[in-house]
Amino acid sequence: MSLLGKAAVAMWWKVRPEQRSEFNDWHSHEHFPERMRIPGFRRGSRWTSTLEAEGFFVLYELEQYETLTSKGYLDRLNAPTPWSTKMMPHHLSMVRSQCRVAASFGGGVATSLATIRLSPDAGRQTDLKTVLVEILRELAPKPGLTGAHLLLTDTPRTSSPTTEQQIRGADGAADWIVLLSGYDLDAVQKVVADQLSSSALRLAGARENSTIGYYRLAFTMIPLDLAAV
Repeated sequence: MSLLGKAAVAMWWKVRPEQRSEFNDWHSHEHFPERMRIPGFRRGSRWTSTLEAEGFFVLYELEQYETLTSKGYLDRLNAPTPWSTKMMPHHLSMVRSQCRVAASFGGGVATSLATIRLSPDAGRQTDLKTVLVEILRELAPKPGLTGAHLLLTDTPRTSSPTTEQQIRGADGAADWIVLLSGYDLDAVQKVVADQLSSSALRLAGARENSTIGYYRLAFTMIPLDLAAV
């Protein structure tokens, strides 16, 4: 899975079982098409957690970092549809990060994904980034894998709570994010357990509080798909 653009919005949240069916319907048939109509949005993908029944991960890939503060995007965030207004309170424990793409290796769309949320130790930002970029470059073409990426959260300075955020309540944010995709979940998990384990990341300059999640692809859309919607 090669990222399409120089920026991204990465989000994790939970949806209660009783809301899951309507959520999937809304997110697939209204919300994704709405987002893909915004200039600068290149691809959206929704992933379901393999570790917790209520967990989701969603990634929007953006052409430029400036898309995060574009009128087209902010207009949608501040004018949610009635269905979106209904569904926003069901995004529980939301973590939403607006990111720059620091490194992206690989290609295609995979079925399995690992996300690692981490932070650099004080004074180790450069060391950690250098090590991660080299590791991810080497991992992307390995058997069972398809992509390896590094996102760095960079919240726009002019950012203020949007209408959607106000409906949901306070969102959390990640710091640095590693994405590892593949067609073989076992291969993805083995790499995370070895080269990208908490202990390996710690030696490279990360803090101890990294958070790992595993996901399977549920749905993906690009702007060209809108012709069929």
